[in-house]
Amino acid sequence: MRLLDQVGTALDALASRGLRRARREVTLAPGAPGDCGHEGSRARHLVVDGRTLLAFCSNDYLGLSSHPQIAQAMARGALSEGAGSGASALISGHRAVHAQLEERLANLYQPWIASADALYLTSGYTANLALVDGLCDLAMAGTNPSVEIFSEALNHASLVDGTRIARAHHGARVSVYPHCDTEALASALARSQAASRIILTDSVFSMDGNLAPLEQLAVLAEAHDAWLVVDDAHGFGVLGGQGLGTLEHLALRSPNIILMGTLGKAAGVSGAFIAAHRTVIEWLVNRARTHVFSTASAPALAHALLAAIDIIVSDEGRERRAHLAQLSAQLQGTLRLDRWQCLPAAAAIHPIIIGPNDATLRAAAWLHEERLWVPAIRPPTVPVGRARLRVTLSAAHGSNDVMQLADALVRAERAEPTAAQTEIRAP
Repeated sequence: MRLLDQVGTALDALASRGLRRARREVTLAPGAPGDCGHEGSRARHLVVDGRTLLAFCSNDYLGLSSHPQIAQAMARGALSEGAGSGASALISGHRAVHAQLEERLANLYQPWIASADALYLTSGYTANLALVDGLCDLAMAGTNPSVEIFSEALNHASLVDGTRIARAHHGARVSVYPHCDTEALASALARSQAASRIILTDSVFSMDGNLAPLEQLAVLAEAHDAWLVVDDAHGFGVLGGQGLGTLEHLALRSPNIILMGTLGKAAGVSGAFIAAHRTVIEWLVNRARTHVFSTASAPALAHALLAAIDIIVSDEGRERRAHLAQLSAQLQGTLRLDRWQCLPAAAAIHPIIIGPNDATLRAAAWLHEERLWVPAIRPPTVPVGRARLRVTLSAAHGSNDVMQLADALVRAERAEPTAAQTEIRAP
């Protein structure tokens, strides 16, 4: 088989299982009509392949990606420092504004992480790879070089890939514990013979919207002398009085916690950070490969992020979080589905479980005709037979937007044939 024929056959196989995906060209819709949660929150309406849609698919939870103060800060940063950093952080790419951003984040997390420091990286994916690889490298540098990783069953792909690298590169043992099952994790930790142990978990699970039992996980981490790595991608900016995520939301303080937060979701810009004890950060600066060998982020992004963080912790940030919480309560309180299941939400993610891939794709296409963009999430992102619509709300939305969505979801469910009807129609 020719190489290109092989690619074509593989793509056709994906399509036959309802798993082939395609990118869409997206721009902001200027002056879109309707009520809007906050001034400067344009991103709720998007022009998608030339068609204006009301979007319920972005992780821009606070509607900050189009905030004029953040855009202006980025523009000033680019004008003053140029378009790129020019090198990795350990060569010449670590600009003063990067250090300022890390210091700002470290100071914010002092109440929950003792002697906190922070490290800014290019993305949440590279941050999680840096964490898992760096901690395993630390374990292998000890007098008894053995490490076991305990990974939550529904962790993000970046943590999963981190465990794969750890197994291949460091010989780490990897144990996957069932979703939110602290008893199973406790048993696995008790059986472990490894000198070093690492627990990996999302805080808010990206496809289910629920919150991990972090308080119990912290107790287990301390009892078994394990690191607890918390991916707070969907908690940062949304949860907590100042929007500092799940540690603030739960008032959780533990010397074993290492936090990763993304800056391209609620913060509306790009990149990610790791917050941990200063000695852990120092180790990662020296040994985390995705940090050591990546060109540092553009300094203009750090300028924009400083502006974004100022907004997140301000009265405006609190108002946006309150508005977002009201919208979530409205959706959960008004959506009445018969066959599909809307899972309870801890933050801004509201999954609608449908099941089969084809039915989920039909539902997303039906909503698209209603000018609503709600993505169909299919395996391998979610388990087989658990395909879903992933609704994400934003402070950019208004109450009328949520009413429109809830009404359309009910009508979409009614339009989808039942299993019995499908059997009758089958030849």
